[in-house]
Amino acid sequence: MQGDLVTYLKKRYEDSQSKFSGPGPVITISREYGCPAKLIAQKLAEVLSEKKNTSSEKFPWKWYSKEILDESAKQLQMDPSQIKYIFDYEKKGTLEGFFSSFTNYYKSDRAIRNTIGKVIREIATLGHSIIVGRGGIAITRDLPRSLHINLEASLVWRAVRVSQHYDLPIEKARETCIDTDKKRKEFRDYFEGKNTDYTRADLTFNCMTLTPDEIVATIVKLVEIRGFL
Repeated sequence: MQGDLVTYLKKRYEDSQSKFSGPGPVITISREYGCPAKLIAQKLAEVLSEKKNTSSEKFPWKWYSKEILDESAKQLQMDPSQIKYIFDYEKKGTLEGFFSSFTNYYKSDRAIRNTIGKVIREIATLGHSIIVGRGGIAITRDLPRSLHINLEASLVWRAVRVSQHYDLPIEKARETCIDTDKKRKEFRDYFEGKNTDYTRADLTFNCMTLTPDEIVATIVKLVEIRGFL
């Protein structure tokens, strides 16, 4: 996204408030590794934006993923490459963290995650936003005009898909799915706390049995029922 994201978000929010009360609407999409979340988010944004063309609203629906990394890095005054490990659900090595602490660019994992949460909250408040992953459900669950989607599928199906997409041996793809799911849960736990069911999704789809178009069509219908258009 070009320009200053925060300025853009503020402008969109100010303009939207003339027609809507309160923050949102926002849709979050969480997923098990190997499910096509970005494809579904892209298709969903396109369909919802087309439906808005019949109204006088100025801004289309947008989906956010990489933009969250870029804006978080900007607010931290860091290069995106320096915080990408957080978005990859990795932890900074002991020696790397030790030597980084002596530089002006050092930021703790907590500071980085808190900034990510702040950026996601700003995007959600803007409205007509679709947020993929990043603990979005935990950060926006309290917003009345929010809808939370979860994508799942069998481990075998996901492993086959990951194997084909990244040209990995099937066993390695299976291990990657398990490991990434674990790391994503740890990331979500930071925002929502452990052993809580407060952030259950509103609707869960089986990507093994439903096509992306079928999933999008169902979400759109629920968006209409909730009055988010």
